[in-house]
Amino acid sequence: MVENEKKEEKTPKIKPIIEAADNLSLGISIAVAVVMGVGIGILLKNLTGAGWTLWIGVFIGIAAAILNVYKAYSKQYKEYEELAKEPRYAIKKQLQDDEDEDESEKNY
Repeated sequence: MVENEKKEEKTPKIKPIIEAADNLSLGISIAVAVVMGVGIGILLKNLTGAGWTLWIGVFIGIAAAILNVYKAYSKQYKEYEELAKEPRYAIKKQLQDDEDEDESEKNY
């Protein structure tokens, strides 16, 4: 019993560190994806002898980088949705003042 409680306590302490490292690695993953795409393009160019196959690899690298950005955006969006559901961060309805109705009138 005591060991299970210790494991549960350790997991939340490590989780924020891992998430922070994951968020910091987005820029690196974009650069690596593009470089790998260029490498694939050079390999295709050497195998086929056609110069245009280099651009296929570049396109694959850029597409992979865009996919990495999309995945990171989706993950952050889900986290923000969960945060918005918390009562202390919920947007409260604004009370309408009588002064708001006067905005459409001309003031000279």
